[in-house]
Amino acid sequence: MSRRVKEALEELKKKARKDADLKERLLATRKEKEPLTRFCEISTAEGFPITEMELIALGEETYAEIRRSTNGGGENSPLLEWEDDYYELFLSGL
Repeated sequence: MSRRVKEALEELKKKARKDADLKERLLATRKEKEPLTRFCEISTAEGFPITEMELIALGEETYAEIRRSTNGGGENSPLLEWEDDYYELFLSGL
């Protein structure tokens, strides 16, 4: 699942970089009451179906992998800001 979601996000990012309207619509999701819901609606409408839970799970899985790879993954592993938020990472990459 996570590989499919990563690939979909990468393709969506490529498309948004070429399409100013799409880019603005994606960035505007930050102002929505439910930003993840709107982001996923736009993504799906553009041909890249992603659900909110898939996006959240991807962030948590990735963050868990990072924590396991540092200092043996114990409680002393560093807290990495935004590393578990693929939504924010995606938008900052635009």
